[in-house]
Amino acid sequence: MSKILFRLNGVSDDEAEEVRELLANNDIDFYETSPGNWGVSMPAIWLRDASQFKLARSLLDDYQEERGIRIREEYARLKKEGKHKTFADAVRQHPVRFTVHLALALLVIYLSITLVTDLGS
Repeated sequence: MSKILFRLNGVSDDEAEEVRELLANNDIDFYETSPGNWGVSMPAIWLRDASQFKLARSLLDDYQEERGIRIREEYARLKKEGKHKTFADAVRQHPVRFTVHLALALLVIYLSITLVTDLGS
């Protein structure tokens, strides 16, 4: 019976590819489900044989620990070199998008406060 191993929601393409390679290199039989046409299904990597779950989970845990260390080291290096991306950089890169999102957030807050005060009076 199949068993889910790894959900792919919010996972970068390079991480998903590295997980696929890890499983293939260790002869673990798996398949993948997509988010579907409308993005409402769960994208994930599933094991065909649930008896391989312990091995696959162990390999995946080791991989994720190693990847976390690698990503933190890369971030520290970029920060030391002054090349890491900050919030201000993101705003400067997409000022219109930031302004629209900020305006929408303020509108939601305003409407929420207005609704509460109108109901209270």
